[in-house]
Amino acid sequence: MTTYKPTKLLPVAMDLGTGQDASAYMNTVNKMPVLNAEQERALAVRFRENEDIDAARELVMAHLRDVVKVARGFMGYGLPLTDLIQEGNIGLMKAVKRYDPEHGVRLVSYAVHWIKAEIYDYVLKNWRIVKVATTKAQRKLFFNLRKSKKKLGWLTNEDVHNLSENLNVDVKTVREMESRLSGSDVSFDMPADTDDDNFSAAPEQYLTNETADPAYIVAQQEYTSQRNASLSLAIKELDHRSRDIVTRRWLSDEKPTLHDLAAEYGVSAERIRQIEKRAMERMKDVIAA
Repeated sequence: MTTYKPTKLLPVAMDLGTGQDASAYMNTVNKMPVLNAEQERALAVRFRENEDIDAARELVMAHLRDVVKVARGFMGYGLPLTDLIQEGNIGLMKAVKRYDPEHGVRLVSYAVHWIKAEIYDYVLKNWRIVKVATTKAQRKLFFNLRKSKKKLGWLTNEDVHNLSENLNVDVKTVREMESRLSGSDVSFDMPADTDDDNFSAAPEQYLTNETADPAYIVAQQEYTSQRNASLSLAIKELDHRSRDIVTRRWLSDEKPTLHDLAAEYGVSAERIRQIEKRAMERMKDVIAA
């Protein structure tokens, strides 16, 4: 299978930055011919067997209208429809690349999952500056909770427990996600026209990054350097066997077991453990001095 860049499959302009551009785009894709099952299969076979990019392009173009339909379902998140469409188009092109006509499923049925997946990912990354969902369970909860809140407003205890059971997440997670979804976005920096009477501190004013303090950075560097020097000195104070055991057991990427070292030194594993323990205590004394 040939590898291709998605942009090669889209001769239609994808710059949907203005309403006029979006209207022209949608008018164009709605005029694309609809493929019947035989035509779709023939194009898919040409692409899979002959790496025919023109066939893949025709498949994509014929299903761009379906992307628009799916994207419209995500308009409630406050994101531009044009951006949602572009992300959905990426999902469509991924679907065309992986589509196998031998499975007997129409491309639109297969592609809708890829289209939604790309749009889901885009919504989660861009709906808020701070990500509201990170795990798979949270992402599923995010979209189900959005749908429920549109119908119900604030959730009752019964609603919360039902969502918790149906999505296999705890009640606390549902409540936390509901709170995140209900919160309003806040500008990070202060608006230019803010006056004394209407003052409202923006996060820029009170969210400090202590690690960016030069004094803190220097202090941390000095502390790390001192600890490394103390550790190096402590290891040098050990006898050869103790140093070898500690270094290999604690500082090596491939750490041997007590039994590995016991076989190497011709002693019991318990003896190796005792040597290691005594060496660690010795090192602690040197470092603390």
